[in-house]
Amino acid sequence: MGQVTLRGIRKRYGDHEVIQGIDLDVRDGEFMVFVGPSGCGKSTTLRMIAGLEEISGGDLLIDGARANDLRPADRGAAMVFQSYALYPHMTVAENMGFALKMAGVSRAERDEQVRRTAEILRITDLLQRTPKQLSGGQRQRVAIGRAIVRKPKVFLFDEPLSNLDAALRVDMRIELTRLHQQLGTTMIYVTHDQVEAMTMGDRIAVFNQGRIEQLGAPMDLYHRPANAFVAGFLGAPRINFIERPAAHAPGAARRLWEALGGAARPAAARLGLRPEHLQLAAGHDESAVPATVVLAEHLGDVSILHLRVDGIAELLTAKLPAGAGALHDGDTVGLIASAEHALGFDAESRALDARPAVPVAA
Repeated sequence: MGQVTLRGIRKRYGDHEVIQGIDLDVRDGEFMVFVGPSGCGKSTTLRMIAGLEEISGGDLLIDGARANDLRPADRGAAMVFQSYALYPHMTVAENMGFALKMAGVSRAERDEQVRRTAEILRITDLLQRTPKQLSGGQRQRVAIGRAIVRKPKVFLFDEPLSNLDAALRVDMRIELTRLHQQLGTTMIYVTHDQVEAMTMGDRIAVFNQGRIEQLGAPMDLYHRPANAFVAGFLGAPRINFIERPAAHAPGAARRLWEALGGAARPAAARLGLRPEHLQLAAGHDESAVPATVVLAEHLGDVSILHLRVDGIAELLTAKLPAGAGALHDGDTVGLIASAEHALGFDAESRALDARPAVPVAA
């Protein structure tokens, strides 16, 4: 079992409250991702679950038992940090088995658990090396292996891939997903990288300023964000926001607002449109909205266009197939957008057709 429940969890440093009453149920065997910008409280919440930060208010339950006052070693959780924190003078096998040794586990049993774990992580050939002889990805596998041998109820990952290069991060995302499927153990994973969150999590908790803005499955949050913050944080390139144009705004801005169904949404203060839903007109199209290409990024598989529309303060972004044409900076294009994919937000940035920001516990 590995169910983690947070009820009204708060964290204060003096008079400053950084976690503002979080309620959350992490299901047994779930891969839960905490995502959000730096300083939003996601790592602090993880450290409170681990017992590395004192809980200022509320209750932490692990498998139904209150864990607020338990020592970290007694909570059944194992944490993997951003820094690998390996002992440089020990071999890989000794690093992985050290916690078991301190717990009084026999040498034979330690060796067997380390061996089995090394097979799972495919690092058997590294067991006699020291950390300085390993790459970054190998060191992170060892750090994960050190957690696995303890057979915890819950794995806690605090931005474990931040120190790896882009290619290794992709490899390790695959490895961690495979590991979760193989072990079936509850995992709570903190990241500021929305790509990691979208590709790895069963559910995502989007943090902002010490609270959870929305909780749900990745694609539910992507297509039905509760507010503009969630819509803007998830998705690359970032969603386009179009403010309601003033009556005297240039015609291009008003035409785009009308095309996106703004007239049918009197409560909308702004609309959101994902870059993949902003298309270019084929040939001359009187309904198209004129725009100027400010920057064209041709990435091989796709092209990203940054576009200026008269009357809209921010640049708009379009994500197009690579075969859409060799456009260049300064070109004039026509934009086609429909109300089908537009998201509406009110003056308080709440989505007009969203679910509650944090659903009740499942």
